[in-house]
Parts: sequence; structure tokens; C-alpha cells
Amino acid sequence: MAILQQLGSEPLALGSILVWTLLAFVLAIAGGALMGLRLGASALGKELAALMGALFGPVAAVPGVLLGLLILKLV
Repeated sequence: MAILQQLGSEPLALGSILVWTLLAFVLAIAGGALMGLRLGASALGKELAALMGALFGPVAAVPGVLLGLLILKLV
């Protein structure tokens, strides 16, 4: 928890932007795989649904986080 408090309290630097982007990428992969399993397991099979969810999960999450970090950097 101390690492997240340190990343949230300091001004945005390249290192913190990379850490937040990597964290968003990992969480988007996990969330996409879980939602792929939930939504498409019966139609596609569990493995394919999880794989497709993990591939398409970061498509929206990572650009959204980068845009949010850019806005925070400019404010």
C-alpha cells in the first residue's frame, strides 16, 4: 500500500506513468479474461473466451488510463 500512496502523492514522472500503465494493462487482461469467461464460455468454450477477453480487455483500458494520466499531467 505504501507504494501506491507514494505513486499517488508525488507529481507525475515518467516512472510513475509507466507503473500506472503497466498496472492498468495487467488488470485489464485479468478483467477481460474473467468477463470473456462469463459472457462467452457457453458459445465459444472456456479457453477461447478467456483468450479473446484477455486480448480485447486492454484495448479500451490502456488508452483510457493514458488519456487520464495526460490530463492529470497538464492540470
